[in-house]
Parts: sequence; structure tokens; C-alpha cells
Amino acid sequence: MDPTQTFFSYHGALTGLIHSQAFINYRRAEKLASLASLCSELLGVDRVSVWTVGLSADELRRELLYCRRRGGEQGVCSISRQQHPEYFEAMQSAAIVDAGSVGADRRTRSFLQLGYGGGEVAAMLGAPIFDGNRFSGAFCLEHGQPRDWSLADIAFVTAVADTVSLLNTHEAWLNSRKELDYVTHHDDFTGLLNQRSLRNRVNTLIEQSRGRQADPFALLWIDIDKLNSINHGMGMHIGNQVVSEVAARLRGMLLPGKELVARVGGDEFALVYRFPEDQGTMHGAVDTILDTINHPIMAGEQRIQVSASIGISFYPYDGDDTATLIRNSEAAMYQAKASGRRQAQYFNKDLSAGAKARFLLEGQLQAAIEQDRLTVVYQPIMAGDGRQVVGLEALVRWQHDSLGFMSPAEFLPLAYEAGLMAELDQRVLEQVCRDMERERLAGRALPPVAVNLSADSIMNPALADRIWTLLQRYRVDGGQLELEVIEDVIKGDSSTLRATLSELVGMGIKLSIDDFGTGYSSLLRLKSLPFSRLKIDRSFTRELPNDADDCAITLSILGLARGLGLQVIAEGVEQREQEAWLQQQGCDYLQGFRYARPMALDELRNWLDTRPA
Repeated sequence: MDPTQTFFSYHGALTGLIHSQAFINYRRAEKLASLASLCSELLGVDRVSVWTVGLSADELRRELLYCRRRGGEQGVCSISRQQHPEYFEAMQSAAIVDAGSVGADRRTRSFLQLGYGGGEVAAMLGAPIFDGNRFSGAFCLEHGQPRDWSLADIAFVTAVADTVSLLNTHEAWLNSRKELDYVTHHDDFTGLLNQRSLRNRVNTLIEQSRGRQADPFALLWIDIDKLNSINHGMGMHIGNQVVSEVAARLRGMLLPGKELVARVGGDEFALVYRFPEDQGTMHGAVDTILDTINHPIMAGEQRIQVSASIGISFYPYDGDDTATLIRNSEAAMYQAKASGRRQAQYFNKDLSAGAKARFLLEGQLQAAIEQDRLTVVYQPIMAGDGRQVVGLEALVRWQHDSLGFMSPAEFLPLAYEAGLMAELDQRVLEQVCRDMERERLAGRALPPVAVNLSADSIMNPALADRIWTLLQRYRVDGGQLELEVIEDVIKGDSSTLRATLSELVGMGIKLSIDDFGTGYSSLLRLKSLPFSRLKIDRSFTRELPNDADDCAITLSILGLARGLGLQVIAEGVEQREQEAWLQQQGCDYLQGFRYARPMALDELRNWLDTRPA
């Protein structure tokens, strides 16, 4: 047959195949098998294979092998650029490999040397497959005898390879549509449905109930408690593991009536619950959800206790549209958090409004911390004689934009509940170091400064590194810094705590226990941990020397401190009588309004300058 006629014959057969209804309806694997079979039969070759680029561009994996005598076969086989460099170079440069003799062609000689095909391949004809402009595979004919490939053979194989390229492009388009649909309706981190899907489903449930008696359902807004604390204390990677694990638990939770679960925020999830017949109560469903979340989570070797707060609104009683139901369930969640967390609250208009206002304030506090809008003030610490300034205590204050001055008693509990204490501590520490640098550059020196640290900070293994970074950045000597922790922080004791305290002391930093006597601490731990001072809480000094119980407690603390070799600071000294009694008992240091109130840095400088020498 004339070569031109041969080509048109081949082309007609290919066109007839790919336009047939059966081929159009085939899955990808079936389409590849049909193309391979057509090539094998028309050209009379022994084997036809389809190859796909692997994870590495330097590897081809066989997707399909068709043998004329045995039909289609599956089986793992791969070839690499390292084994066949000339072949890969030809394919990636869009060249046709028409090796009439595998052993004689430099592009295919390596196949013969490596025993590819068990020595049954004597001739090869290969054409590259592309995905757009990217090399994505190869379509290869293999024959057991040497063969001179005709122009019609080469043109036909090229047309088949182009057909496979089009199949790839079409499949990629279909996959991209699926991916777009997935991204549109799912959270990309957890794989749960997203807030768009939640709204769509709630809208559908409401529409289905129009014109007939409404089928009630519940919308539950679920928030992981204190995730901020986990992020700041243990790192974002641990926080992400917590979110991922909670999502997996909610997805896999066996709960009759669970309609869908969606992730609607960083640490927030929503669940639509439809009331199944004879399947218990809403309370039972809530208990199941809380129990599912509250089991400890293992993140590496760390065991993390996680809890959640849940707000619940009901359709149609708490709202007859999606936006209202979401708003009310979220408000009820704020109410649950304000009531102590690790619980569920049903929507109540008056209570939820107050709880939401409280959590809006938490958000404003977080912004104030992040934007450095809190103020650090200093209160002098005096020697036992009440005359010499031996140190300062750094205290934080917040001047709210609309609410005015807020006392620490108002905003520190907010910071604790929101998991912001570690970040707040870090900001205060940095401001203290910045002030020390400022005074040093001006030719002045501040007395040693004591800074309070929360449990979230002191239990963070990264604390020592963070403080060392601040000391280096602002060129502050560790001996100029004292860190105070409340008594309850040390009651648990741990290798992490011991290591952190040892590192801090190694920097020259002094450690003290704040509000001593109000918490619980073992004498053995007091003896073994590197603290140098105790601070007597003001609740014990307020009524000195007139209250016998306060006198007895204070004397006990003084005696205990002497026995352990610790110095004592008495807080809350306001009256001459208090001062005189404490001096008589040999208290090392005194602090309180009798000497000075907390002051901003500029005011403190003037106060120090005007004191008698």
C-alpha cells in the first residue's frame, strides 16, 4: 500500500475509534487500552506501553502494557534518567525515538544492556506525551524483531501520543473542576465542610420547612478552649495538631442526628443536629460531643488536655433565618466560655449579649497586646529600713480607648481566660528591657526590676531562649532582672520547670515566689528549686500588727524563709505601724503605697532624682 494511503488508513481508524460513543464513555484506563490495542493490531507490533512521569521528572512509570498475544496487563515497572539518559533527553526535547535496532541506537542501547523486556525487545518507536507544555509521559511501541519504522508508522504513533496528551488535558480540566468545587465547599486544612457549605445546608433545611410545620433542628457552635494558650506556650504546630485532631474526632463521631460538621474559624466548628426519633435528648448529644473532644490529645510525647465550649440555638425558636441562628449560637458559645468553659449553653438573649460583650473586650485586649498599647509602670521596692530603693516591680496597665483606665483585676482575668498571658508577659518583659536600654543610653541605670510571669510562660520550654534573646537585643545584664511566679506554679514540679529555672538562674536572673501563702507548695520543692525570695501577699500584711492570725502567718513565713535561706519582701505596706512591726521582725524588703505608688518611667526618674541621698 502507498505510504500516503497507509497513513490515511491509520488516521481513519484512529478517528473512528476516538469519536465512537463507546470510547467517549470509557474511563481513562479503558481509553488507553483501546488506543494501545489499535496500534498493536494496525502496525503488527508485539507490545505497546504507556508511561507517565513519576514524582520526580527523572523517572517514568509504566501505566499500561498491551501485548498482542495476551492483551492488556498491569504491573509495576519504572525506568530512570540515570539508567537511560539518552532516551530521556530525546523524549523531553519532544523528539521521536525511532530505533529500528535497540542495540544500535544510542538513545535505546541502555534498554538492551539492562535486559529490559527480558531481551524480547529488538525495535522501539516512542513519542512523548505532554500535559500542556510539560513533558508528562511517553507512548511506546516495542517489537521482538528489528524493524524499519515507516513515516506512516511514525506519524500514526505521534497522532496517538497527541490523543493521549488531549486526554490528559481533559482529565486535568475535569480534576480541576472537582478540586475547585472541593475548595469552594471544604476547609483546606481539616477537610471538613466550610462556612459556605454550612450556610447552604441550613438555608436548605429552612426552605424545606416553608409552607408546612417546621422540622426543628439545632445549630451548635463549638470553640476549642484556650487554643491561644497552646499556640503561644507550645507553638503553632502543636495548636494545628489540636485543631486537626478535634476535626477528625467530630468527623468520626457516631452521633444519631448529626447532619454535618463544618470548620467555621481557626478554632471554631459548627454542627447541625436534627432530632432523631427515639434517640435520646439534646443533652445526651451534647454530652457525647463534649466527651469526644475532652479526651487528651497526644502531640509527639506531649499529652494535652483539650476542652471545648458549645453554644446552641434552635430553629425556629431562636431564629428563622440562617444569619440569626449562627449569630445566636455563637453568642451562646460566648456565654458558655464566660460561665467557665468546658460546657454548653443554650441561647438566652440577655445573658448571651453580656457574654459576647465580654469576649469582644477580650479581642480588644488581644489587639492592645499585639500593638504594644499596654503601659508598664514601676513600683519601688525598699530595703528593710524603708529608706533605700533596692529594686522595682514592673506592673502592667491598660488605658482602654472608650472605657478608660482598667485595673489589672479587670483585664488580667480576661487575658488568662483568652490564653493571652504568655504573650502579655513577653510584651512586658520586652518593654522593661527597652526601658533599661533607654536609661542606660541616657547615662542612668534603673535598679533591678521584678517582672511577674504567668504559669503559661514559666511552663513554656522556650521561655529561657526568648528571655536570652531580649537580654542580647537590649544589652541587659541578667542580674538586672528578677522573675516572679505565683506559688501554685511550682506545685506540679516537672523536668520542664526545673530545666527552665536552671537556665534562667544561669543567666544571672533572680527568682522569687509571688503572693506566698495564698497557694500551695511543698517545702521539699521550695528547698530544691532555685528561688531566692518570697513575697508575702498583701492579704496577710493589710491588718498588721492588729490581727493576731496575720501576725502568726507572717511570722511563720519569715521563719520558714530564714530556714531555707530565702529573703522576704512584704507587699501592701501602707501604714507606719505595719512598717514598724515588719522591721522589728527583720523583714528584708518592703513594698507598698507608704513609699510610692506605681509610676510611669518618666515620673519614676523624677522621683528617684529628688529622693535624699
